Formats: sequence, structure tokens, C-alpha cells
Amino acid sequence: MKRTVSVLVLFLVMAGLNSAVAQNRATIKFDNLEHNFGTFKEEQGNVSYDFKFKNTGNAPLIVSYVRSSCGCTTPEWTRKPVSPGDEGHIRVTYNPRNRPGNFTKTISISSNATNPMVVLKIRGKVIPRVKTPEELYPREVGLIRMRTNHLAFVKIKDDEVRTDSLQFVNLGDKPVTIGVKQAPSYLKVDIVPKTVEPGKKGHFVVTYDASKKKEYGFVIDRVYLTENGESNYNYSIGVSATIVEDFSKLTPQQLANSPKVGFDERVFNFGEISEGQKVNHVFQIKNTGKSDLVIRRIRASCGCTAVTPATTVIKPGQSTDLKVVFNSHGKRGRQNKSITVITNDPDQPTTILRITGNVKS
Repeated sequence: MKRTVSVLVLFLVMAGLNSAVAQNRATIKFDNLEHNFGTFKEEQGNVSYDFKFKNTGNAPLIVSYVRSSCGCTTPEWTRKPVSPGDEGHIRVTYNPRNRPGNFTKTISISSNATNPMVVLKIRGKVIPRVKTPEELYPREVGLIRMRTNHLAFVKIKDDEVRTDSLQFVNLGDKPVTIGVKQAPSYLKVDIVPKTVEPGKKGHFVVTYDASKKKEYGFVIDRVYLTENGESNYNYSIGVSATIVEDFSKLTPQQLANSPKVGFDERVFNFGEISEGQKVNHVFQIKNTGKSDLVIRRIRASCGCTAVTPATTVIKPGQSTDLKVVFNSHGKRGRQNKSITVITNDPDQPTTILRITGNVKS
């Protein structure tokens, strides 16, 4: 009985202490936890709102940090301790530049209050401003402007001929006549129209003949231009493509007798080396199919990695070595380099090998 009474007394004492501690703490209370800016125009610039709060506790309130969910939202706040009964504020500013449409952002408040974490929210809708022609066509190529000076054909078969176009505009006050100074034989470039009047648009119409390129994987070329008869290294457009072998014409029998590529490993970890050291490794490429395996192309992701196959044609049942040399000169920290191997295996024409490790200074 005495033990029960003692435990009860101890419980009441602890409860009283906890109550006293709780009563001697700050409490942060906001007028509201959310604000809607409504609809406003982007050109109006930044919008701000003050979230007001009051310390309803019995100890000074200290806001330790205010963190927004996005860099477009900038918070400011009362940094000095807020005495019991006094007020403070969290000013939230939203930058709408290049952010049209609806938005919802949160702001996390951390303090020494009994409610130590409070989340505020702002929302609204930004009406986009009308962009200038220079903004719509940001890429300047001599006397003309473009949205982009790069035309990507993405994936194209090795026997395919495809045509696409790039738009340009003359924002100057004089006509511009465009010509082609230099282009690869597999790229046919027509300019429509060749002379573009001020304020008018034109197109580079590019026809890509992949059968003449005779290469596989990702490739990129440049087409050099003339403007009003003058040439400049900067007067150019880029044309890229990923050329893949067309296996769609193979018969079922040809597919059954096709080559099959295999590797003894696909990832090599060299561990840790000092900067300047070279790493040598050999990947083994096997042909488990029924006809010759042809290595179409091998490409490293970085000039620091050299790749050398012993042969580019592997007979059925045989294998070859792919020697890889990684030069760590000028490299520091974690390294992850890739080697793309392209073959005539219809089931697995592209394989990615990796060499990874850490380079210490």
C-alpha cells in the first residue's frame, strides 16, 4: 500500500513539473496559415505577403529558420526574440518571372515554441506576359535568330532517308540571303526562301540519308552557312541522329541464325587510385550465336577512356578482348565512365559497359 502511494505521489510531482515546464514555453500562433495571391500578371513582378504571428506563451519566442519549398519563394522573418504577448511576421515573396500558370508553395517555420514546426502555404495563378521576338528566338546566328540551331533526327534506321526542318526569323531591318557553305554529303540542305525579308521567317529543310553516313550510334555534324555572301564560323547549325541497324527485313530463319553478343562482365570497379594513374582492364566479348558477330562501333563517354578491340569480327563460339584504358589525369572524386558497344546482334544491338571507381587527389 505504501509503495502504491509513493508511486502515485511521484507521478503527481512529475506531472506538475511537466505542466510547469510547458507553461513556461513560447507558443507561436498565426492569424492564418495560407494566402492566395489570386490571379496576377507576370510583368507585375514580385508579390509579397506578411504572415503575422503572436507569441501566446510565457517565454520568448525564437524563430530559428524559415525554409521555402522553391527558390522562387524568398522568406524574411522577425529574427529577434518575440516576448510573450508580442507579434512578429514572416514575409513571403514570390517571383513569377518565367513561371506562368498555377502555383502552390510551402514555407516551413521552425522555432522553440510548443508547436515547433509550422507550415505556411501560398498559392495563385500567373498570367504569362507576351514574350518579345528575341525571347521567342533566343539563338542568334549572325543576322538571323532561331529557337534552336540544332536539329535532332533522334533515331533513324541505317537505310533510311528522312527530312525535317528548322525555323529561323529575320528580325533586322534589311533582307538576308542565306546559303550553304559546307555540308556533309549525306545531308541535303535547302533554304526556303533563300532571301528573307525583314520580319519574315524561313526554314532550313534538311534531308538525312543515313545509308551514306555508314556509321552507327549517336552522331553529330555541323552545316556551315553564308549570310549575304559572307561566311563565319558562328554561322552554322548542328544536325544529330542516332543511327540504328534495320533488322526488320530479316526472315525468321535469318533471326534464328543471327549472332548473339555476350560479355563476361559489364561493370568494372577499379577501387581507389591516385590522380594521374592509369587503369587498364579487359572486357571479353563473346559470340554465342550462329553467324559472325560484327562490332559496328565502340564509343567511350569521355576522352579520358581509350577502347581498343582485338578484332571487329567474332566467329560463332569465339570471343575477343576489348582493352579499356582510363586515364585519371585531371579527374577527382567518384568516376563513372561508360563504353557503348554496337553490334549486329538483332536482339541486343547496343550494350553499355561501365568503368567506375574513386580518384583521390
